[in-house]
Amino acid sequence: MQQTTFASVAWEKKGKVTRRERFLAEMDAVIPWARLLALIEAHYPKAGNGTQPKPMEQMLRIYFMQNWFNLSDPQAEDSLYDIESMRRFAGIELLGHDIPDETTILRFRHLLERHQLTEAIFAEIRSLLEEKRLLLKSGTIVDATIIAAPPSTKNEEKARDPEMHQTRKGKDWHFGMKAHIGTDRRGIVHSLNTTAANVSDITQMPELLHGEEREVFGDQAYWSEAHRQAALAKGIRYRVNRRSPHLSEHQRYINRRRSAARARVEHVFHVVKRLWGFNKVRYRGLAKNTARLFTAFALANLYLIRRRLLPPQGRCA
Repeated sequence: MQQTTFASVAWEKKGKVTRRERFLAEMDAVIPWARLLALIEAHYPKAGNGTQPKPMEQMLRIYFMQNWFNLSDPQAEDSLYDIESMRRFAGIELLGHDIPDETTILRFRHLLERHQLTEAIFAEIRSLLEEKRLLLKSGTIVDATIIAAPPSTKNEEKARDPEMHQTRKGKDWHFGMKAHIGTDRRGIVHSLNTTAANVSDITQMPELLHGEEREVFGDQAYWSEAHRQAALAKGIRYRVNRRSPHLSEHQRYINRRRSAARARVEHVFHVVKRLWGFNKVRYRGLAKNTARLFTAFALANLYLIRRRLLPPQGRCA
């Protein structure tokens, strides 16, 4: 039985529910813990005669908080010592040895990466939303965003990350990677792919479609007359913005209407990059950052649609 500390008792009697506490309570209520833990169980170390592994659910909860609060492994450990609401979310009392150290946190993250479990988490949450009829399949919006990487060569390798590249957007140059996503008409992500930043958006479009669309939306970077003709032959309404410099006023009007419809995709980018701080890569190479992106977009889907998933008594004003 866990012993309750005086600090924990005092925290229970405080008069204010903080935004972090409210956020963690809502996410705790909408995450399908049993389904996600079942994905990890086969790969998680079993208790034996040696060092006992930390509880699997506790480690998954800490990993999710790393994503939400943009924490490194050492920062995650420090936060568990510092912040009571995070300890409570993880199911930890402040008794020193109960808190996983940064090495334990790192090993759990590596386990998820090694077995592609973050992609499985993304797929499981997508399946949950499909079962609840919260993921619409009638149309797909495709878009991409740049995740910046350090351009400096002042590191041990004396070189930039070879898997990241430079690209131009407007008048500015950016170095890093791209997250390419396909969403439904409400901006819920169903497909994700990553590349270096210099890869053309249109080359990734086939990877972002699930095959049951009746219409497709995208910005000018995805326009292709060949794709338009192929879509029309399949009965798919091609709602991608035209990019010719000599558009008629009517065509410009159509582009504006299409842009209004596909603006929903910006909501999930706002959550992942602004609210949760994933506007810069944390690791070298595409693989580790892609694993983090699968988790981030899976959790962002739940966050965006949490009001529909929360039971009436679990909704916070």
